[in-house]
This record gives sequence, C-alpha cells and structure tokens, in this order.
Amino acid sequence: MPKVKLTKTSIAKAVRTEGKQLLLWDTDLKGFGLLLSGKTDAKTFVVQRDIGGKTRRVTIGPANVMSLEDARKRAEQILKQFYDGIDPKQAAKAKAELSRTQGLTLRQALDSMLMTRKNLSPKTVLDYRGSVTLHLSDWADKPIATITTSMVLERHRRIQVEVAKRRAQRMKGEKPIATFAQNLPGAPTANGVMRALKAIWNHARLLPGISLGDNPVRIIGASKAWFEEKPRTDRVRFSLLPKFYKSVMELPNQIHRDYILLLLFTGLRRENGLSLRWTDVDFEERMIRLESGRTKNGAALDLPMSDFVYDLLQARKQAGNDGGWVFPANSKSGHLEEPRYALETVCAASGIHVTVHGLRRTFAAVAEESGITVLALKALINHSLGNDVTARHYVQLTPERLRKPMEIVAANMKAHIGVNAYGKSIPEDTQNKTAQRRSDAATQAPSTDASDPGSSNTDVVGN
Repeated sequence: MPKVKLTKTSIAKAVRTEGKQLLLWDTDLKGFGLLLSGKTDAKTFVVQRDIGGKTRRVTIGPANVMSLEDARKRAEQILKQFYDGIDPKQAAKAKAELSRTQGLTLRQALDSMLMTRKNLSPKTVLDYRGSVTLHLSDWADKPIATITTSMVLERHRRIQVEVAKRRAQRMKGEKPIATFAQNLPGAPTANGVMRALKAIWNHARLLPGISLGDNPVRIIGASKAWFEEKPRTDRVRFSLLPKFYKSVMELPNQIHRDYILLLLFTGLRRENGLSLRWTDVDFEERMIRLESGRTKNGAALDLPMSDFVYDLLQARKQAGNDGGWVFPANSKSGHLEEPRYALETVCAASGIHVTVHGLRRTFAAVAEESGITVLALKALINHSLGNDVTARHYVQLTPERLRKPMEIVAANMKAHIGVNAYGKSIPEDTQNKTAQRRSDAATQAPSTDASDPGSSNTDVVGN
C-alpha cells in the first residue's frame, strides 16, 4: 500500500484508480489512512490494525465533511483502543445494544408483562399498575436498567413513611377505635410495591435482546429490610355484629352501605364486589355468576343468592342501572373503587375495627359455626381445593347443592345481627331471647367464636 504524508494538499491531489480501491497510509500516524473509492470520487478517513489475528478496519468519516485534524484525533482514539486490546467495532456494537436495552422503560416492561401473562387476576393487574403509577411514577418512563439497589432501598422506606402519614392525617380528629396489633402502617403497601417491581424486572430480563443485571429488589432480602407482615385475622365478632350492622345502616350513602352488606353476606372478595355488573346477576336463577378471568384462583364462580342478598340486589336494581354497574360511582371506571373510607366511617362510629377483607373472614366464621361442610365453605368463598384429589375430581358441588348451605349461613348471620331480612329488624324481645339461647348454648359447648383461643374460625379464610 502506498504511503504519503496526509495533508490538505495531498488529500486534494489524490486520484482514484478506475474500478479499484486505493489506500494511502499516513507516514506520521501508523494505521491511519485515506481510502479512495474505485467507483466514485469519495475519499474516506479510516483506521486499520490487526487484533486477535484478524485485520479490523474502522471508518472514521468522509474527507469532504471531516477535517484532517478531527480525523487524526479520532484515529488516535481508535488506535489507543486497538493497543488496549479492544475491538472498536465490537465495542460500538455493545454500546448500541446497551443503549437499546437500557431504553426499555419501567412502564414498557409492565405493559409487556401484563400483555404476556394473561392469567393474572383483575386485582393483581390493578395492583401492578397501581404500584407503578402511584408509588413509582417518577421511575415509570425511565430506563428500567437505571434502577439501582440504593434507589430501591430508599423508595421502600419512603413508601412506608408516606402511606403511614396519609393514614394518620385521614384519621386525624376521629375518635379512637378498637384496633388490633398488626403491621407497621404502610408496611404491606411498601412490600407490595417492591414485590411488583421485582416481578416486572424478572419479566423484562427474559425479553428477546434485553440484557439486565441482577434484580435490584434482591437487596431488600439480602439486607433483611423487608417489613414484617403478620397475617391479618380481623373480623367482626359475633357479639358485635348487631352494633356493626346498625352503623352500616346509618351510612348516608346507600351504595356504600349495600356494598358492605353484600360482602358480609356473601364473602365475595373486594374487587369482585366493586366490579359487579348487572349482567353477572341472574335474578331468575338467583345466582351471582363470575367468569373465570375475574376470580383470584381462575375458577368461575356461580354463587347462589340467599333471600337477604336477593332482596338487597333487587333494591339496588330498582335504584337504577347506572351504566350497568351494581355499585356505580363517579369514577374513571364507572363503579365504586375505594370502599375503605366508608368502612372506616362505620368502624369509627361503632368502635369495631375491620378491613374490607375482614368482612370475608366474618362470613367464613359464621359459615363455619353454621355447621356446613368445609368443602361447601371453600366452594362458597371460591377457595382452591388444593391437593385434595377426591374433592377436585369426584365430589361435584353444583351451584344448586350450594344453595342450602348459603341459606343456612345467611340465616345464622341474620340471627347474629338481629334482622329478619334485608332492611327489616327483629323485634327487640326476640333478639333478647335469641341472645339468651346462644348464651345458654355457650355454657354447654365449646365456643366457636374466633375470640375464643380454641376457635379455628379465623383460619378458614386467608385471602
């Protein structure tokens, strides 16, 4: 290859050979040269060296655009990479790949996961979206690869503090209510957000062409920073059901009132009740029907209506259709989305603390006391039958076979509360007689109230 001192003049005078490329190597900087095209008048600055037994040529830029001084400086940088054993082309390719993979945002990773995992329950989808949009909103449109362990630890602590502050502010000025020693305020929320982030990250690293390092959420476990979460066992004790029911009935908002009562008398999960449509309600067959994609365990639920629930839903229907929702609201979804505030009003008025899920536990406790089979109870609250092969494959509990257990549970619930039907109270003298009979029975048999240390009622429902 011919050598020449590359200058503005020599570059201008260099002439191509028709049909053949020509490389002019600079005499001052070894490996730096000028490539003349054999087909056009194009002249290009290049660098060429051997690395790993192979010759690698790197294009710097066209001579009619880049000055000789700039080209020489760039050539020196590239040659230094060669001397350091770095292949500039491979390094550039890796940098471009890193830029592409790091460009995947947290929100994009979340959308990809929700699109891929079709079996997620509506509540889980809502929790994942809420985690990102409410608690990680400032990270949502940033590359997921930029989330570090220190950021995770700091945000985990901050979420707990912020949730605790909001809860304290919301309850400010309200009279103290009976509570239970459970989790640090905000702890379940903080842990839940980080579990969601961990799942999103694990999904993102499996995407084609995506290269991510270790999941940064692992630092919480490694540093033993997860907040302790004790299983909740809250429910309304049997003896307090009349007082609780009275406070519910005094709610000024009938929609909130009926929602709480529906959960109390059916054991439905929070989201299934909130998103209940009139198309899910079969008045002719007296059934509430939920498709498999809307339940937590993925199994369709055909739940018989007790007389109490039938009357409640009839009253709601007469109040108006309101977009097809049983519990309509002026919200983005069109239905009631947050019942916690109404329930806290009831708790403050009655002095009885219970969560929305605690209503489900209350239903299960009354059901267990009613003497129905465990299998029937699991079917009513749509719990998985687990590894019980006989129950899963040989015992067929049809909706009609569940109708009698549901009525038994509803009758027992009404007796505890002191009502004959939806909106109708039992006369006070009858309530007193019922209470006396229960008191007499309690002295002759072990208590089945969850307040009794020997009771197993609160073990019936976990979620």
